[in-house]
Amino acid sequence: MSSLEPWYEEAFRSDYRRVYAHRDVASARTEVAFLAQRGLAGRVLDLCCGFGRHTLALRELGVDAVGLDLSMDLLREARQLEHASQLEGRLLRGDAAALPFRRGVFDGVVNLFSSFGYFGELGDARMLSEIARVLRPGGVAILDLMNPAHVRANLRSESSREGQDFLVREARTLADGGRRILKDVELRFADGGIRRWREDVRLYSETEISSLLSGRGLRVETVHGSFAGEPFGPQSPRMLITARS
Repeated sequence: MSSLEPWYEEAFRSDYRRVYAHRDVASARTEVAFLAQRGLAGRVLDLCCGFGRHTLALRELGVDAVGLDLSMDLLREARQLEHASQLEGRLLRGDAAALPFRRGVFDGVVNLFSSFGYFGELGDARMLSEIARVLRPGGVAILDLMNPAHVRANLRSESSREGQDFLVREARTLADGGRRILKDVELRFADGGIRRWREDVRLYSETEISSLLSGRGLRVETVHGSFAGEPFGPQSPRMLITARS
């Protein structure tokens, strides 16, 4: 791994799906049902779509969804999904901080499963600016973020998990006064292969993210604590922001 390569390029390789098999289309369908209740419809961008599980679930509901991700490995994995034909011509590779779309072309943008906080504060701000740019007036943006208070209160410093042909070990620490979570990952395969990387994700409070969105013309409408629609609070596992342009 090159020292110049961002951590998220090393983390999201083709083995992601089997190591994190629980992040599947079935769970995506449940989450997408909640998004539809929040008014998500029309032409929608699934930003940082991975292997397209939420894009597929949206299309199954009749939403005109397209997905974008930086990882070509994960985009190729979409071919293995059941009903993958629904994603044909709907997934593309691109940079979340420099979207290859015209201004105001989407009715909605979703950014799911903690796929935010990767680029440093300036890069994260550019990503939000791009979301605002591609939304039409009145369009909706939904961000699924980690809840910093919950992360700090429930941090597991170490964990390990064994699969059929791999062992993954994870060590977690907080940095920058608890505003960043660092995770050192070691992935060992039965064939002797080893991959290691350090994840570094900025945690944004509700106040911080609301201010960043407001500064880009996106008004926060609701904040939920889970995909069950629970109110947001310190113990909420998620921070689901719905904002409108």
